[in-house]
Amino acid sequence: MDTIIQSLGFTAGNSLETFIQEKVNTLKGDSIIRANVTLFKGPSSSPEADYCEIRLEIPGNDLFVKKHSLHYEVSVSECVEILSHQLEKLKGRNTNKQADADLIQDALLEGEEDNDDVELEDVVR
Repeated sequence: MDTIIQSLGFTAGNSLETFIQEKVNTLKGDSIIRANVTLFKGPSSSPEADYCEIRLEIPGNDLFVKKHSLHYEVSVSECVEILSHQLEKLKGRNTNKQADADLIQDALLEGEEDNDDVELEDVVR
């Protein structure tokens, strides 16, 4: 997985970039193509002015999270935690769809062996 780190309006140090790399690499998913991390300061009137945005590029719709905190490290940690939950939820949805497809395929194959006409509507019910 590629990780692109952008810091807008300041230069991120090596320690911050290493921290971000370690956190993002903890995300598990075979389908993750790239992680785009953007760090920036919010309005000066806000006490929690350090923002982090992470976009995970995956097949289909990308996952996106934006958090702010007093420190970039906290913002990055919160974003990674939320993204890991989103990836688990997405994996669960894909597993359920695959299980349903397998049931339909098995029922259709049984119908072919019996030489009976099995309608797709009967299988789905």
